[in-house]
Amino acid sequence: MSGFATVPAAPGIPAFRARFLFRQQRERARTTDAQLTASQAYGVIAQARYNELSDTRATAALAGTDNFLHVEVDDFVISLRTFEGGIERAMEAGCISPAYTVMRPTDRVAPDFFRYLLKSSAFIQTLQTAVTGIRDGKSVRYEQFADLVLPTPDLPTQKRIAAFLDRETARIDELIAKKEHLLSALDAKLRAAITKAVTQGANSDAEMKDSGVDWIGQVPTHWSITKLGYLGRCANGINIGGDAFGSGFPFISYGDVYKNRVLPNTGSGLVQSSVSDRASYTVRAGDVFFTRTSETIDEVGFSSVCMETIENAVFAGFLIRFRPSKGKLHPLFSKFAFQHSGLRDYFAKEMNLITRASLSQDLLRNMPVVLPPMEEQEIIGQHLEKLEAATRTISKKTRETIEKLKERRAALITAAVTGQIDEDTYGKAGNTSETLDRIEEEMQA
Repeated sequence: MSGFATVPAAPGIPAFRARFLFRQQRERARTTDAQLTASQAYGVIAQARYNELSDTRATAALAGTDNFLHVEVDDFVISLRTFEGGIERAMEAGCISPAYTVMRPTDRVAPDFFRYLLKSSAFIQTLQTAVTGIRDGKSVRYEQFADLVLPTPDLPTQKRIAAFLDRETARIDELIAKKEHLLSALDAKLRAAITKAVTQGANSDAEMKDSGVDWIGQVPTHWSITKLGYLGRCANGINIGGDAFGSGFPFISYGDVYKNRVLPNTGSGLVQSSVSDRASYTVRAGDVFFTRTSETIDEVGFSSVCMETIENAVFAGFLIRFRPSKGKLHPLFSKFAFQHSGLRDYFAKEMNLITRASLSQDLLRNMPVVLPPMEEQEIIGQHLEKLEAATRTISKKTRETIEKLKERRAALITAAVTGQIDEDTYGKAGNTSETLDRIEEEMQA
């Protein structure tokens, strides 16, 4: 079809412009409609169900849903993320924001097939090429979608391809889930090892005593329990206007601390700090930085240690700097000591939450700290460094495997919906099993 952007497909595959496959729907929400959420992971589902399944929460319409659009099961929805993630299929009926476009399939469409086609890399690449000027926050219009030419096999073929993809992608998804579970298990194992080492030490035969702190438990008898405030000084970071950022001197941000157990050697930003600022908000080797304030308690109290002094650097006002007195805390021990799993519960219990969660210097100074002798601190830190490095190596390989599996999944979908493979012989030949075995072997090499 000359003049129209076309999703490439194998020769002989019938193709139609999208306007003959999907009709735009403008029916207003019905009084009984539940609010829906469009997501790349789950399609279009009830908002309440989405909030149960997802780590993020969708917000209910405070002004009501009178101007929302009605959605039927198997409708397709153009969302704000369509440009990068394709078009979502409605798995449930309800209503959705008028910012989205609702489309109903015609009798040429098997929804199970187009669920794959409209999220395939071939479709997304064609859409991105055909629709210019679209960026995040802007939605593809129906008129722009309607002139795309889509491969449209006959209904029996569509259903056969969809069943094939259901079967083959399920196998890949199962393996991805196992790998993701391994990542979670590795992280949990490392966290447990950190908690044990910083409270019980590296010598399993050491005589133990009760620490007197519920979330710490027992500690070696020759260790002490003290408050952080007795080990050094706390200070809040710099507060400076937004126009000062972008050039100047190194700036340690909230993200630098939240994302790293060890501060980057240079801050992630630059700021026009004064001589006085750089004298007051210094970043020296051995300093420990804590995230001070956030929307939720879950993001407060994360720590990052500075291993090397960052000259002329200052740190953000959303952080608290703890500077240990000389000979009190070894930097390697500090890196792990404040990763204790019980600290999350401690902060949650002690912190006041009004509109934002906020960690005060007083709370930080009163925080119980387990204090081994200095030489043991170094031994514990070195032990955990090795364990962390080994875990990081396995995790890196596992993530690479996951990415290869996702790439394989995407390639399989595109090949199937564009007629580039014969699904009847593909499975019998063991192609998927051979590919998955090869990916596993490559990662274990």
